Amino acid sequence: MPGPFGDHQLKIPYEPVAGLLARYARRDAAKTAIVDLESGTAIDFGQLDRMATDVAAYLKSQGIKKGSRVLVLSDECLEKLLIWFGIWRIGAVICPFNLEINEKQMVSLTAALNPALILYHKDIDVAAMVGDAPAERVRFGPWSPDGIKDPQDELFGALPKGDAAQLPERNEAGDTACIFCTSGTTARPKIVIYNHAAYWMNGLDTLEFLGLTENDRTLEYRSFGWNSAQVLSLLPFLQKGLTMHIAKRFSHSRFFEWVQKHEITFSAGVPTVLNILLNKPIGYTAKDVPSLRLMSCSTAPLTAQQWVQFEEMYGVTLLQMYGMSETGWICGNRHYAKKMGTVGLPALHQELVIVDGAGNECAPDVEGEITVGGPQMAIGYLLDDGSIDPVLGKRIKTGDLGIKDAEGFVRVSGRSKDLIIRGGVNIAPLEIDEVLLKHPGIGEAAAVGVPDKIYGEEVVCYVVAKDRALTEAAVLDHCRKHLPPAKTPKQVLIVPELPKSDRGKVLRDKLKDEWVGRVSARM
Repeated sequence: MPGPFGDHQLKIPYEPVAGLLARYARRDAAKTAIVDLESGTAIDFGQLDRMATDVAAYLKSQGIKKGSRVLVLSDECLEKLLIWFGIWRIGAVICPFNLEINEKQMVSLTAALNPALILYHKDIDVAAMVGDAPAERVRFGPWSPDGIKDPQDELFGALPKGDAAQLPERNEAGDTACIFCTSGTTARPKIVIYNHAAYWMNGLDTLEFLGLTENDRTLEYRSFGWNSAQVLSLLPFLQKGLTMHIAKRFSHSRFFEWVQKHEITFSAGVPTVLNILLNKPIGYTAKDVPSLRLMSCSTAPLTAQQWVQFEEMYGVTLLQMYGMSETGWICGNRHYAKKMGTVGLPALHQELVIVDGAGNECAPDVEGEITVGGPQMAIGYLLDDGSIDPVLGKRIKTGDLGIKDAEGFVRVSGRSKDLIIRGGVNIAPLEIDEVLLKHPGIGEAAAVGVPDKIYGEEVVCYVVAKDRALTEAAVLDHCRKHLPPAKTPKQVLIVPELPKSDRGKVLRDKLKDEWVGRVSARM
């Protein structure tokens, strides 16, 4: 029987959290481990090892054991991560459900999860979010390195001193690690289950992409309820013992201040953030942020033009990556090998194959559907009845169309469901998006297919203007110069903003619905 890592060779051998934190504490106990940029609180590796042990001892005293599910409801803060490491310290399962999920859905998701314990931040209306879930609920407030107690805190101020010798439990590679939800603000999110082996391999993928070392100082401002933040920031932190800075959310006005003050070397990125920094500059240039070596971009495709503009403006190497909640990392550009306009080479531990309609592997430079498999995938989806719909062990169709070139770099050419089929011709919206974004007056753009009586579908586009001077005629004229007639939009709609998911992905279905609504209103 193959182990949890299959036949994959690991550049860094797997080690449970207890061993990792103890080792970093021995290496340099006074080194800063995590900085909470909102509260200004920092914790060093000696304190972190101590706190993880104390939290683990508390959880064990409450009946939490290996495999127990602990629901944690909180915005991003240092305390959330202290709880996280304590849960993993004894092999229990962290369930960091996103607060963006609406309350009705959260109640339903909590019922499906059936947690053994609910830990919630003092600012959370826990009753509204978990309904009548029978698990004990414990409120937590701020942790203080000086021992100052918050009257609303029921956790950190009352922690016993844990004895590591009395905590022999370990989070082994095959153990369930985390249960989290996919993004979704309208449709009910899926509940995804991961084991530690998959996380470890995804973390190693990140290190391969970025080349991070123990001396790096990273910045993460996204929710750790997202798989992307977990595998981009949390796992490399554990695998290298670097210094991680966290914020509740991205701040346009404070981002570069954070980078300057803390000498950040790597920051997470998403297209929305990069577009804000490109289109709304606040005076910073490369000379102002010399420490910032790398930024990533994931969760949605980035055009080659946006990539070039960003690197020129800020002098920062930008690396486009590609993954999914259920599959982990799929591809990524490397710090030593990148190609603009692509999502990079297949991830180190991902088993990627691009296939045609018959399921056969495509030749280089031939478009097909991206499929993935292997041990770094999720265990599966947790269903309402408590059963698991398996993912691990299967080959998964991503729903993305892609092309792998002769050098192995992959370009995502679109979503199969987003393809515009005009008169039997397949048109990838991303191709049109890239042309639109070359116009100097366009900040954001999205092409969609809408119903047409003659061609079946026709191309229309939605654009966000950089200034009021942009006109529909100017956009159409630009498109005619760069696109063949079949791909040239027949209508341009200038809008204040594009609808997006909480991860920054443009919701093309909403644009199609908006167009249908406009047409209906005119009839």
